[in-house]
Amino acid sequence: MIAKKYRLSEREIKRVFREKKPFFSSMMVANVRKNNFSHARVGILLSGKNTPGSVNRNAFRRLFYKSAWKILESEYDVVVVLKKGTKLSHKNPQDLENFQQNLDFIFQKILSQ
Repeated sequence: MIAKKYRLSEREIKRVFREKKPFFSSMMVANVRKNNFSHARVGILLSGKNTPGSVNRNAFRRLFYKSAWKILESEYDVVVVLKKGTKLSHKNPQDLENFQQNLDFIFQKILSQ
């Protein structure tokens, strides 16, 4: 798990959505906002439609926070949302691999900005 200072609260997530700059990949959108801290803060929104079952959602949430270390040196607030129609299952290795590749792609785009 990631330390609390690197996570976004619900109020901060809403602020990111108001003042966002979106970055797109094939399965997700990263909404980014510059912050005043020396580190990034991250969050992910997973719905029951995209990832049915709490075990499934938590598996992808853990994978997201594990991958988020790559971006923590930047000064951004990042909220990742899956695109409509994207279905993920933690039992499918292809879904796990695609999710990881999309995260890497989006984080690379954010850092190269």
